[in-house]
Amino acid sequence: PADGNPYVEVELSAIFSLGNREIFVPGFYDGDGTYRLRFMPPSQGQWRYVTSSNASELAGQAGSFAAIAPRPRVHGPVRVRNRFHFAYDDGTPYAPFGTTCYVWQHQPLAMQDETLATLAKAGFNKIRMATFPKDYPYNKNEPLMPIFAPKGEGFDWERPNYAAFRHLDAQIDKLAALGIEADLILFHPYDRWGYCNMGAENDKRYVAYMAARLGAHRNIWWSLANEYDFLIDVKPVALWDEFFHILEERDHSGHLRSIHNGDARMNFDHRKPWVTHVCIQNPDVKQTQLWRDAYGKPVVNDELEYEGDIF
Repeated sequence: PADGNPYVEVELSAIFSLGNREIFVPGFYDGDGTYRLRFMPPSQGQWRYVTSSNASELAGQAGSFAAIAPRPRVHGPVRVRNRFHFAYDDGTPYAPFGTTCYVWQHQPLAMQDETLATLAKAGFNKIRMATFPKDYPYNKNEPLMPIFAPKGEGFDWERPNYAAFRHLDAQIDKLAALGIEADLILFHPYDRWGYCNMGAENDKRYVAYMAARLGAHRNIWWSLANEYDFLIDVKPVALWDEFFHILEERDHSGHLRSIHNGDARMNFDHRKPWVTHVCIQNPDVKQTQLWRDAYGKPVVNDELEYEGDIF
């Protein structure tokens, strides 16, 4: 069905099975009457699936396919390994060496191509990037396209701009081809469009949509926020925990999950079991061993200092 508002009204999921193993995978609407289910098989073999939906046209669809060996140099998603370290799913060690390109996919297309060409030569294996555009030094231009459909002088938080999400998919795939993990920031406070004030229900629907849409991309990491504490008045800690739970339940691949602080005194409680690793913004990197001991997880020093003349 394409009538009404499928983003809000239509539920779609499937159970993928191999032998006695069953995996729940949520589906999503991609505009123009198109619905998708994206699945990243965790093992080779003949997988079967059957769909469920509150739309009769989408319910009870069944089929099978063969999951074959991965291509050369494809190692699967990054996991926590040996408590304090990272490795790809096939056991290949992974050490993050990252940079930040917050809104590179919102820039003019020629600049996006230039960014990818630069990354191909730079040696980084991880970038932090945001779904939503940013109003920030050197990021004052309007984005390539809005994330939600325009409505009056604002946006309709119940109607995604599917073209923008398809573009995000494509750029994340291009990063994967370069061997770069996309640490995707779901919320941030540097906003003049209203994305950080969509309301709790719209926020939760968006997080669930992202899990369904991107959970099968092997190079995704989830970062709930860039500087969560700057949004604490509209998104209290309990709501951030809800976002983590949505990702736990709806990302069938179980990608890494973290959250980033602004004030150096406002570390999130990374001891919570739904937080997979520690993301810290603090120039005092001498505390890294203390954070490691306190949280019992890998510590990534994200945004500990800036290069050049950004300030």
